[in-house]
Amino acid sequence: MSNIYVQEPPCEGKVCLETTVGEIDIELWSRECPKACRNFVQLCLEGYYDKTKFFRVVPDFIVQGGDPTNTGSGGDSIFGVPFKDEFHSRLRMVRRGLVAMANSGKDDNGSQFFFTLAATKELQNKHTVFGKVVGDTIFNMIRLAEGHLEDGDRPKYPHKIIRTRVLINPFPDIIPREGINQEIEKGKKSKPKSKMKATKDFKLLSFGEEAEDDEESIDVASKSSKGKGKSAHDLAADPNLLKGIDEEDSDSSEEESEDDEEKKAAELNSIKDKFLKRKAEKEMMTIRTKLKKTDVVEEFLQKEQMDNKDDFEGEYECPLKKERMKRKEEVQKELKALTKEFQFKKKKDIVEDEPVEERMTEKERNNDMLLEYHKEQKKYKAKESIPKKKASREEETLAILAKFKNKLSGIKVDEEEQEESIADQKEAVDDDEEYEGDDWMKNTLRFDANDPVVAKDASTKDDDWFDIYDPRNPLNKRRRDKDKVEGDKKEKDRMKMAL
Repeated sequence: MSNIYVQEPPCEGKVCLETTVGEIDIELWSRECPKACRNFVQLCLEGYYDKTKFFRVVPDFIVQGGDPTNTGSGGDSIFGVPFKDEFHSRLRMVRRGLVAMANSGKDDNGSQFFFTLAATKELQNKHTVFGKVVGDTIFNMIRLAEGHLEDGDRPKYPHKIIRTRVLINPFPDIIPREGINQEIEKGKKSKPKSKMKATKDFKLLSFGEEAEDDEESIDVASKSSKGKGKSAHDLAADPNLLKGIDEEDSDSSEEESEDDEEKKAAELNSIKDKFLKRKAEKEMMTIRTKLKKTDVVEEFLQKEQMDNKDDFEGEYECPLKKERMKRKEEVQKELKALTKEFQFKKKKDIVEDEPVEERMTEKERNNDMLLEYHKEQKKYKAKESIPKKKASREEETLAILAKFKNKLSGIKVDEEEQEESIADQKEAVDDDEEYEGDDWMKNTLRFDANDPVVAKDASTKDDDWFDIYDPRNPLNKRRRDKDKVEGDKKEKDRMKMAL
């Protein structure tokens, strides 16, 4: 039997740290260490540990982190001041995977924490143990200790906490404060944007004067066009290039384009209308078939089918007709099966109605046992069948019971006859014989008395009386001797008589 028992209390909270080595799930002892757990959960909700490094690694001992400055001397608690240590008798540093608060002395807890990589009994009652790593994520926690170390316990390439997630919050009343990034952004003074327009210094270019003239002409053209599209014909001052089209040609072309657009729109609308009409008619047909199935609906559907032949591809089969034909076929099959069964039963009844004697052969008629069997069978068949209905069955049962009561009350038996019947009954029980007729009604039921036996009176002597005496009493001893002498004398006399 194992002598190792789990003495740690149950947890009531869960946090997930997403690190560069994978996720690390931490369950919290929020009931045993409420301050440390509240501090840790609120800092996780505020994103305080995001992008912080595990700056200290001691192989086979601890991995420390939780400092936003990554120096080991920073980090504040949610209370604004360091809070007190919280020790519990069932929380001991006897294994790896425990999470505890890092401090520089007694009651000096901030935001820094560490994971244990082995049993650290020397830290017992010096650091607050408030959580444990659970599941397979403990192997990710062990990977935090891997890597090259510099200056004793400083890793060259430290692992980081990417972000934190609170899976189960044991303190629903926590209200996260504004994050560090928000405070930093508030602290920065936002510079006002300059309203000055950018100016081009054409003096720096070798062809600055020409570029300046071109810029002026472009500005004038853009102002005149006011956002309209411009081309080289519009901007250039060449008289050979036409800046526009004649008004008449432009008007005629515009009218033609408008007419074409109207025609196209009309054709498109007609196609859409036809498509929508067909779709609506098909939907109506399906809806109507689901409605109450009457002859009127069927006639209406047939009429629509005849009127709108073009809209339907192929012949439209009415689902009402289909279902009706299907039902008709089922009914016909069932009717055929019933008629066959009825004919078979009828033939069987005709055969059974014939008298048994006519169907018997000469050998069967000479058999006395078989004749008795057929007589008994006929007698039981002649009996009235019990009605199946409940009311009629109850009435018949009550009538039979009343008849039996009357029969019992009508039988009168004398005492002598009754004694004889009792004697006969005993003999019949011994011989295991069956009664025939109504003679058994004359007998009375008598049961063995199971009354409790009353204690006997000591003052009266019955046949089963026994003398009780003490053999150690001298008076009883003399009486026994006397009885012995008398007994020997009687034995001698008997022997003499025999001789």
